[in-house]
Amino acid sequence: MIIRSRSPLRISFCGGGTDVSPYFEEKGGVVLSTTIDKYSYATLIPKEGRVIQVESLDFDIMAKYDVDHQLVYDGELDLVKAVINTIEGANNSGFDLFLHSDAPPGSGLGSSSTMTVTIVGLMRQWLQKPWTNYDIAQLAYHIERTVLGIKGGKQDQYAATFGGFNFIEFHSDYTIVNPLRISPVILNELEYHLLLCYTGKTRLSARIIETQVQGYVEKQAASMAALDELKQITVDMKNALLQGHLNDFGSLLHDAWVNKKQLARQITSQSIDLLYETARKHGALGGKILGAGGGGYLLVYCPFDKKHIIATELEKTGGQVVKFGFDEKGLQTWEVDGEQCRF
Repeated sequence: MIIRSRSPLRISFCGGGTDVSPYFEEKGGVVLSTTIDKYSYATLIPKEGRVIQVESLDFDIMAKYDVDHQLVYDGELDLVKAVINTIEGANNSGFDLFLHSDAPPGSGLGSSSTMTVTIVGLMRQWLQKPWTNYDIAQLAYHIERTVLGIKGGKQDQYAATFGGFNFIEFHSDYTIVNPLRISPVILNELEYHLLLCYTGKTRLSARIIETQVQGYVEKQAASMAALDELKQITVDMKNALLQGHLNDFGSLLHDAWVNKKQLARQITSQSIDLLYETARKHGALGGKILGAGGGGYLLVYCPFDKKHIIATELEKTGGQVVKFGFDEKGLQTWEVDGEQCRF
C-alpha cells in the first residue's frame, strides 16, 4: 500500500499580520486568500521493522530514525519529527516518507505550513484518525507554533487544508473559514489580471514577524494603526471581489501594501521596492509581497492591456514571472496499490 497526500500553496491578498498572536486574540483577525496550482506532496509507504526513513526530494536530504526513540529537533526535518512526535500512533511502526514542494520555504506562499498540513493529512489517512479539516488545520498550527516554537500566523494551515477562496476569521478560541461563492466569470477575470513574480530570494519570516509582534505589544502607534487598517481593507477587498469590482480590488492591494510596510522595516528592500515601482510605473494598479515579506513572490494586479508590458519590465529588473492558476481544492489524500503503480 502507498499513501499519498497533497495540499495547495496559497496567495494571501490581505489581512496577514492580523492572524498573528496576540493581535487576533485581542481584536480578532481576518484574512482573504486563495489557493493556487502549486503544491506540497508527501508519500508514505508502511514498512516492516522499527525504522522511519525520510527523504526530502527538494533538499536532497535522507535521514533514518529509530521509532523507539523520541526524535530530537536539531534543525533538520524538524517539521516531520514534530508531526511524528505529536501524533499518537505515528511511531508505532516503520515507514518510508518522501516529501516534495513546488516552492521553497521562505517563498511567501505558505510552503512550510502547507507541508505540515500535507504530512498531518497523510497521517490521518494512514492511522484512520476521525479528524475534520478544522482539526487538521489546528493541529498543524499547534505543531509549528507551539511544539516547534516557530513564529508566524494562523492563516496558512487553514488555507492549505480547506482550499479555494476564503474569508477567514480568527478569534482567541475559534476560527471560522467562510468559503466565498464567486462567479466563475469574476474568477477568470481576476486570474487574467494577476501577475506573480519571484523576487529572486527567499527570507526567514520568523524574524520579520517578531518585529511585527513587538510593534503591536509595545503599542507603537504606526504598527497598531496599520494592523487595524489592514483588517478593514481585507473586508473591503472581499466585498469588491464578490461584487466584481476588480479595479477597486487592485487599488486596495496597493493600500494593503502601503500599510503592510508599516509593520516592520524588513518587509521590503531596495530590490523589492524597485520591482514594485517598475510595475506601478508601467500601469499596475496595486500589488504586494506575499507572506511576511522580505523576499519571495510579488503579486501584481495589472490592466489586461498592460500585463505583458509589466511582465517584460519586471524581468528586465531582475524578477522572474511565474505562471499560476487558482485551485479550489484543499488537502487531498488517497491510497494506491503498490503493485498496480509499477510501470
